[in-house]
Amino acid sequence: MKNNQKKVETYKTIGQVAKKLNLIDKKTGKLQTYIIRYWESQFKQIKPSIRAGGRRYYSNKNIKMINFIKYLLKEKGMTTIGVKKLLADTEGAGIDDPVKFGVYTPINKSTKLIKDKITNISKIIKELKKIKDG
Repeated sequence: MKNNQKKVETYKTIGQVAKKLNLIDKKTGKLQTYIIRYWESQFKQIKPSIRAGGRRYYSNKNIKMINFIKYLLKEKGMTTIGVKKLLADTEGAGIDDPVKFGVYTPINKSTKLIKDKITNISKIIKELKKIKDG
């Protein structure tokens, strides 16, 4: 491609985007386009071109953003609010900052107590197995 030629961007329909991002109901095999429409209502960064008849067409930039949002929600376990904060964050905190983005649950005293008891029980079980096996 020559430098003076414009790069032609192709647009995808909502169904094509759902298929590309594997948003498919495993039981029915139907595309989960409603998820993309929901994310579109929640995240201002997703701006499809809406043409005649209300058909949505997504640019490569939109598809990348949807894929990133899917990754944050499904793979990283972030909340919608956390993803909104991340996308709006101009200071650039990393996606591994769990406190800031809604996936952090601080350990309180009772949680620590329960974890300590589980650790102790595990030790006792190991000791009993050693005794049993002789």
